[in-house]
Amino acid sequence: MLALLGLAPVIAGGLNPTVARADNPIVQTIYTADPAPLVHDGRVYLYTGHDEDNSTWFTMKEWRVFSSDDMVNWTDHGSPLSLATFSWAKQDAWAGQAVQRNGKFYWYVPMVVRATGQMGIGVAVADSPTGPFRDAIGRPLVSNGEIDPTVFIDDDGQAYLYWGNPRLWYVKLNADMTSYSGSPTQIPLTTAGFGARTGDANRPTLYEEGPWVYKRNGLYYMAFAARCCSEFVAYSTAPGPLGPWTYRGTIMPTQGSSFTNHPGIIDFKGNSYFFYHNGALPGGGGFTRSVAVEKFSYGADGSIPTINMTTTGAPQVGTVNPYSRQEAETMAWGQGVETEASSLGGRNVGYIDNGDYIKVKGVAFGAGATKFTAMVASAGSGGSIELRLDSVTGPLVGTCQVTPTGDWQTWTNPSCPVSGATGTHDLYLRFTGGSGSLFNIDHWWFTSGLSGTPPPTGDACTATYRTTNSWSGGFQAEVTVTAGAAALNGWSVRWNLAGGQSISQVWSGTLSTSGSTATVRNAAYNGSVPASGSTTFGFIANGSPSTPSLTCTSP
Repeated sequence: MLALLGLAPVIAGGLNPTVARADNPIVQTIYTADPAPLVHDGRVYLYTGHDEDNSTWFTMKEWRVFSSDDMVNWTDHGSPLSLATFSWAKQDAWAGQAVQRNGKFYWYVPMVVRATGQMGIGVAVADSPTGPFRDAIGRPLVSNGEIDPTVFIDDDGQAYLYWGNPRLWYVKLNADMTSYSGSPTQIPLTTAGFGARTGDANRPTLYEEGPWVYKRNGLYYMAFAARCCSEFVAYSTAPGPLGPWTYRGTIMPTQGSSFTNHPGIIDFKGNSYFFYHNGALPGGGGFTRSVAVEKFSYGADGSIPTINMTTTGAPQVGTVNPYSRQEAETMAWGQGVETEASSLGGRNVGYIDNGDYIKVKGVAFGAGATKFTAMVASAGSGGSIELRLDSVTGPLVGTCQVTPTGDWQTWTNPSCPVSGATGTHDLYLRFTGGSGSLFNIDHWWFTSGLSGTPPPTGDACTATYRTTNSWSGGFQAEVTVTAGAAALNGWSVRWNLAGGQSISQVWSGTLSTSGSTATVRNAAYNGSVPASGSTTFGFIANGSPSTPSLTCTSP
């Protein structure tokens, strides 16, 4: 977030997308900025700021959280942290970062301190990556008028907090993550470490703001927003967390219609990803920004290539299982819709008008679906949900009617027949009806038309395995859990690992091992599995692939 005065305001219209792009930016329902991704339990949790509609300055009152297990379909978790969380804060909910430690999640965020009028950095804590977060200490952790905290925990357990514009600072955090040892210390901004800037004697290096620090293969990286304005993203590397830093060059050139940028870099499911923001949505600009992501590969020497902004975004990792419950607020693209808190928990999609739609990318229908069911509510006139494949005008495979329920949070679950939904396709839920808001949708699922062995009865479940990829020394696999005649409120899949096998990562489930026995249990964010429905978890393992005998149980 740029803390500069005297910039000419950029006039931005309200958020009202009218043309669908590809999959970037990754959030279309609001303006988002300053991405801070965190990998946890097989998902990417994306922490962002929220630019208010029609802003002509950095008008930001809250932070938002999104998550994904496939890098294209993102779940909106709402705002678990805002200025109101901090009794001492006045304004400016600007760029922060969250990390996990000791079973808790710590979110470091800058705000204006009411008592002093200068920027300070607070720390919030939660038991879940999606919150709710609470003020951990009731005061600023550190306050010297500068911004943009990034936090890094080294292999030896020492945590560091870095921040700064126009200077660059650090402190060593204590193990409690809410206090620090010593005093804030400046990192020398040398041209050898951070590149040379011309034309500004007060700022001789390229470093501007927005540091992002991490470690990979023994090398320490600091990406940062460089040389306002307009900014590009550059990076430096060092042999240790405090330097000495060596400038390595540009990651992302000055592009897009935002004069700021802000990096976030992670590895996830064997790939590397670069998050940033631009002004690509309708009405977007320097004060109404949107988060986007690109996949990239490091050079053999650890270098980061030049990465350009695209509307395509990162490729999908895996597919969506339509036969398990899918939250409506999980989408690759949302046209015209918004999300809000749901009485069922989580969020629902609302403010749906005629012609709006949701795109869900890479839905694996397999041999075919026969029925679609959605949880909907309407205080209006209702309408229809058209089920289309691959585009908003693509093949129509079903239409569900939504009738009024008398209230926007009074829910019912109509179903409709489906024909022609086989294989893997992008799914478009297109909403039609009269004028004004039509209805809300909380979640949905399909029913499979597969013949063969019937699903188990009662609360039992079955599990099926398939290897999805393999390489020298390792492989990737998926397991599909199918419910019987009753919904599953939890499940557990157990199998014996073959000789030489060990699991290094699991997503959409929670792993435990005992000797050679591996057990994966339902993750809380998956929710329940409807009767005859299914859900899929995946894992990466060392060793050679095999076809295990699986045992599925329900508590």
